Amino acid sequence: MPNRRSRGPGTAARIGQGVLGAAALSAAALLLPAAAQAQDAGDAAAAGQPGFLAGLWTQSTLLGDMGGLRSTLGRYGITLGLQETSEVLGNVSGGTRQGAEYDGLTTLTLDADLQKALGWTGGTFHLSALQIHGRNLSADDLDTLQAASGIEAKDSTRLWELWYQQALPGGKADVRVGQQSIDQEFMVSAYSSLFMNAAMGWPVLPAADLYAGGPAYPLSAPGIRLHVQATDSVSVLAGVFDDNPPGGPFAADSELRGAERAGVKFNLDNGALFIGELQYAVNQPASGAGASDPAPSGLPGTYKLGVWYDTAAFPDQQDDSNGLSLASPNSNGIPAARGGNFSVYALADQMVWRAGGKDPQAVGLFARVMGAPSDRNLVSASFDAGVSLKAPLPGRDNDTFGIGYGMAEISSAARALDREEAAAAGNTSPIGSSEQFIEVTYQIQLAPWWQLQPDFQYVFNPGGGVVDPDNPARTVGNEAILGLRTNITF
Repeated sequence: MPNRRSRGPGTAARIGQGVLGAAALSAAALLLPAAAQAQDAGDAAAAGQPGFLAGLWTQSTLLGDMGGLRSTLGRYGITLGLQETSEVLGNVSGGTRQGAEYDGLTTLTLDADLQKALGWTGGTFHLSALQIHGRNLSADDLDTLQAASGIEAKDSTRLWELWYQQALPGGKADVRVGQQSIDQEFMVSAYSSLFMNAAMGWPVLPAADLYAGGPAYPLSAPGIRLHVQATDSVSVLAGVFDDNPPGGPFAADSELRGAERAGVKFNLDNGALFIGELQYAVNQPASGAGASDPAPSGLPGTYKLGVWYDTAAFPDQQDDSNGLSLASPNSNGIPAARGGNFSVYALADQMVWRAGGKDPQAVGLFARVMGAPSDRNLVSASFDAGVSLKAPLPGRDNDTFGIGYGMAEISSAARALDREEAAAAGNTSPIGSSEQFIEVTYQIQLAPWWQLQPDFQYVFNPGGGVVDPDNPARTVGNEAILGLRTNITF
């Protein structure tokens, strides 16, 4: 049950004041790098020395070489990464109540090129760990299917991924084995990564329908995946993974403990999740040996068609194990078990316009649609799409502006159960339909290592139409959500 802390009057006003302050900070940030560099350049000129801040604003990471540590590790093929994402989100209307909360994510990565490290041709090792902190606005105040932030998760310090990848002879294929989070490769859209809503990353359909949301952030699972570059344009990605990272009954991820919480349980007790994806890329920039070739004249795009199948049993959304409706007073309350589950999806990323010459301005579109059987899934269809504009303002070549949309459709079986429960109770309880949101965001690239991102989201019919647990006489109201995210690469 979400935490229902009481709020005094004036909460929305205080959130609004805070967000106005954040907006002012964002506006000032548009001018900060140039102003800081100009001041530093003047100070440096007076001293006859290179400016420290001038270098700070142009280096790729905040800590640079970390006193020689990065260059020393690099000689052995080892790359160290450290990143902090922090954000404040608040709903000024709707939800179960109005409020604002902070959440953050620290990510540590270690990658090793085993050719340099051990002379092992084609081998790569990867390790990553997460430190998740703060509170979750979506769980506490919103009751949405599509969480307002893609980093919201239970507080924990946990292993995330631990895998070994080997390139196969010929260089056209590679195999990856170990603990993997499949949202890092499967169902990925290049343009949707701009947005903050969680459904723009790992789609809402598998997040709602798979055990514990599937082996995706912040979870991972043991598995093996194969990548084959069939032609310059066509590639295939396929894998099989454990389908239930924490183990236990369906959706039993609310209170992870012990090895589950630390990400080291390595569960293999439930079913297997098979997934395959066909990818077609057009007009891609040349790389490798052909990097000096002329750039393609057409606009780049990537198209993907995929399917996943889970061998485990899933709870029926309408009937119990005796064949009675779960709404019946004679029901045993135990959903019927349906063997297996699957989904088919399609995704497109396409640049539709770019300025000529060296002007970085470009417009890109993305769209992703998924479907799954109604009888064993809460969400039977999802759709998300958006448009992004690179370099939207003069002098802001690395900024990006975006408008996105997402939709989660409640399955017909779940809606039928809602109707039966309302009839049995003799009331007019809400019938599930769809939850939709729009998002408007602007990502400011303050420095190569620092991004600041003001964000606005509006959610229609949260949860697909659910009763407010604090006020059964009404459904959760439409939500206006304001946020500010900062991302620093150390």
